Amino acid sequence: MIIKAEPVSISVPTPISGRCPACRQLGTFEPLLTPQYGSNDLTYTSTNPPSIVGHRRCPNSSCRTHLFVVIQNNQLITSYPALRIDFDATNIPAAVVEAFEEAITCHADDCFVAAAIMVRKTLEELCRDRQAHGKDLKDRIRNLGSRIVLPQELLAGLDDLRLLGNDAAHIESREYDKVGKEEVEIGIEFTKEVLKATYQYSTLLSRLRSLKKNP
Repeated sequence: MIIKAEPVSISVPTPISGRCPACRQLGTFEPLLTPQYGSNDLTYTSTNPPSIVGHRRCPNSSCRTHLFVVIQNNQLITSYPALRIDFDATNIPAAVVEAFEEAITCHADDCFVAAAIMVRKTLEELCRDRQAHGKDLKDRIRNLGSRIVLPQELLAGLDDLRLLGNDAAHIESREYDKVGKEEVEIGIEFTKEVLKATYQYSTLLSRLRSLKKNP
C-alpha cells in the first residue's frame, strides 16, 4: 500500500492488537512516543477513508519488535513486518513445516494466490512423509486416508484444499469464484487442524497418560 499524500495532523494513537511476527506472542502493541509531540501517528485525509500511519512496538519486554502500521477506520490495514497467523510446528517434519510457513508468510504479505499454492505443497509434503502414493495429488490424498487416522470431516476437506491450490495455479476448471484472503485463511486454519491431528495429538495423549498414577 503506497500513500502519496501530505500528513495534515498528529493523531491520538489507535490501539493495535495481534500476534507479534517475531516472538509470536499475542498483545496490544504500544505506540512509540516522542517528547515533543507524544504520538508519532500522522493522519492523511486525502485518502478515502482517511489513513493513519505510525509506529508500534511489541509489548513483550524481551522482544520489542518495531512495526510500521497503516490504519483506516480504527482497523489495521497493514503492517511492516506483517502480523502472522500462529502455527505450532512441534513434532511436524521439517519439509512440511517449511512449505506451511511459506504459505503463512505469503498470506501475511497479502500474496493470497501464492499462499494457496503453498498450502497445496504442504499437502504434497504430508503425503510424501506418510508415503501416500498415487499418480497425482488427488490419488495420493485418497491413499493418505488409509495411512493416517483423521476425523472424516478433515479427510473430506483435504480434497477441497487440493482444489483451492489448483485454482490458484490454473485458470481453467475453477472450483472457487476467487482465491483471496478469506479462502486462504480458512485453508490455512484447516491445514493446521490436519497437521495437529496427524503429528501432535498422539504426543499430547502420551503426555496426558504419563500423568496417571502407577498401579
